[in-house]
Amino acid sequence: MSYGQQPGGPYGQQQPGGPGNPQGPQYPAGYTQPQPMSPEDQRLWATLTHVGGIFSSLVVPVIAYLVLRDRGQFIREHTRQALNFHITMAIAGVVCSVLTIVLIGFVLLPVLGVLVIVFAVIAAIAANRGDFYHYPLTIEFIKQ
Repeated sequence: MSYGQQPGGPYGQQQPGGPGNPQGPQYPAGYTQPQPMSPEDQRLWATLTHVGGIFSSLVVPVIAYLVLRDRGQFIREHTRQALNFHITMAIAGVVCSVLTIVLIGFVLLPVLGVLVIVFAVIAAIAANRGDFYHYPLTIEFIKQ
């Protein structure tokens, strides 16, 4: 929605798939609604999202969240958690980098790296088992 546009359409009328409309979102011609994934596929992609965050910081969690969030509740929650965690750790990494000026950053950066690896591995194991996982030390940037 652009700035100044009324919600629900240009003149306030209800659009198909809007709030309270059971039709769901409307897709342009040639596009279909994403099909839900099987529970095994959701577990696999959730595990890969957590592990991918170790190696790529924000890239894998952002792509996974944008591409897979409509494919099932389990994958939506795991990609959201991974994205929130890696955004928080990226901010912490910038702060630690700035703190290298006063030398404490040299101690905090390796600790931050270990935290990312340990928590992402724990989350990947939980996802592989089919359990939900909430990362500690995480700011909730992306809510349901």
